[in-house]
Amino acid sequence: MSQPVGNQIWNVPNVLSMIRLVMSCVVFALIPLQFYLASFWLFVIAAGTDWIDGWWARRFKQVTQFGRILDPFCDKILICGIFILVAVEMRDRIEPWYATITGWMAVIVIGRELLVTALRSFIEQSGGDFSAKMAGKLKMWFQCFAAGGTLIALSYWKADPAQAVPSWLTWFNLFFIWAAVISTVQSGIDYIRIALKRLLASA
Repeated sequence: MSQPVGNQIWNVPNVLSMIRLVMSCVVFALIPLQFYLASFWLFVIAAGTDWIDGWWARRFKQVTQFGRILDPFCDKILICGIFILVAVEMRDRIEPWYATITGWMAVIVIGRELLVTALRSFIEQSGGDFSAKMAGKLKMWFQCFAAGGTLIALSYWKADPAQAVPSWLTWFNLFFIWAAVISTVQSGIDYIRIALKRLLASA
């Protein structure tokens, strides 16, 4: 049973989303300055607000139309920005490419988000429901772990550029980076299927 959607702007979930957007901008400023550890902790807090605002909106029935736009927008800005900036920072590192976030991986993440945004507009205009699916939520978790792990790896490189990161961190990043890439593609395909069903049904 879906909850009623309100028209409020200033409620707790929306304020948390706005705070996440501001924190994202600070993270984006810190990464090129090589404050990787500070970026990591601020990223963890920012990503945590995504879970809190969603829980709060459902628990206290504060789902709003503005929030349904703002929340995914802030998520996309945070994840896409992190992947772009980390890919830039990791391009000259000694870690093998398959255990780092590379440019083409960032392109896949951004392309998926642009595609889903377009599909969301089409499906909701046709009267369908485009709420977040489990595949999309799982994808977000994988992306967050991948981004967090690579920020930690960058902090190790900054401390000693000539030394490789610990093997456990390499394996951690290897798993979550590829899990993020695969789940990003898979969830994108799932949304394409939903859109195609709506398109065929309307036709």
